[in-house]
Amino acid sequence: MKNIPNKLAALGFDPSLLESVPPDTLEHFSIAKIAAVHKDSYIVTDGENSLSAELIGKILFNASSPLDYPAVGDWVLASFYDDDTLAIIHEILPRKSLLKRKTPGKKVDFQLIAANIDVAFIVQSLNENFNLRRLERYLVMVNEAEIQPVVLLSKSDLLDEAEIAIRITEIHSIAPQLKVIPFSSENGFGLDAIREMMLPGQASCLLGSSGVGKTTLLNALLGEAKYATKTVSSKESKGRHATTHRQLIRLDSGAMIVDTPGMRELGNFSTERGVEETFAEIAALAEQCRFSDCSHVSEKGCAVLAAVEEGTLPADRYENYLKMTKESAFHEMSYHEKRRKDKQFARHCKSVMKQKHRR
Repeated sequence: MKNIPNKLAALGFDPSLLESVPPDTLEHFSIAKIAAVHKDSYIVTDGENSLSAELIGKILFNASSPLDYPAVGDWVLASFYDDDTLAIIHEILPRKSLLKRKTPGKKVDFQLIAANIDVAFIVQSLNENFNLRRLERYLVMVNEAEIQPVVLLSKSDLLDEAEIAIRITEIHSIAPQLKVIPFSSENGFGLDAIREMMLPGQASCLLGSSGVGKTTLLNALLGEAKYATKTVSSKESKGRHATTHRQLIRLDSGAMIVDTPGMRELGNFSTERGVEETFAEIAALAEQCRFSDCSHVSEKGCAVLAAVEEGTLPADRYENYLKMTKESAFHEMSYHEKRRKDKQFARHCKSVMKQKHRR
């Protein structure tokens, strides 16, 4: 196998990704990492240079869903042109993880967030933004991707130690083993603990709503106000998007972090594993239900409903579980129906083209 340059190793490249790639392929292509995704173009890096990139027509023609396109953090095989100022992406290498969500709005499809992530930092601020039900949605998405979640509680300077401790206890009531780090970008509290979680060669990402302080945190970690931030509405405690696209940023330590736009809507589907892991105690209760296909809504002998009635399972957590399970099932059904119609349309187009060719 071709030796992997140190500059790629510093970006966390794993040589095992090339196990399915024919050796002679590497004689014609270079290995690069997707550093940023814009609407119709990409930025890739080889560890030394960053350059604009486009997809080869074969990828565009064969892509049947957003999952077939590159995401920030993806490793790709590319050709470099024009004195290494332009790249053409030929192939996406296997992913060890992929963060995705449902596209915002009524359209039912996947939206890619980032690939090959080691740690997902879920940021909530210690003001009106703090919301356990929203946190559960992020945890489902992160756990589905089999990525380590860490909760960062921003703006800790707004609360005293006792109030912060209460918030952490509330989080541990739904996820006892979850690591939680309160911090303040204003006075630097907690920043060292966050830096310790970011290891050289590993990639993390920042997830959270607009205005929770993701970009401010990023600037604090960089030690300079490199990225623009926007003020938060004092009336509604809602922020405005400062980050407009996903980008991979390297810290001086050698760690990498993906900054993402704030998410006002977080829909999930195809998340059976993520739901089961996030709501582990409900999954355990479900095994005690009288019926194996129990929907946990009205059946007699339902252990989940019994726990809600007894008060051992909080009603709002149960309702969020039920809501997310139903949403996921509905979106997945809609997605597969859409794919079925797309395939039928594609077959129809091929049939029309064949008849036209015969004529």
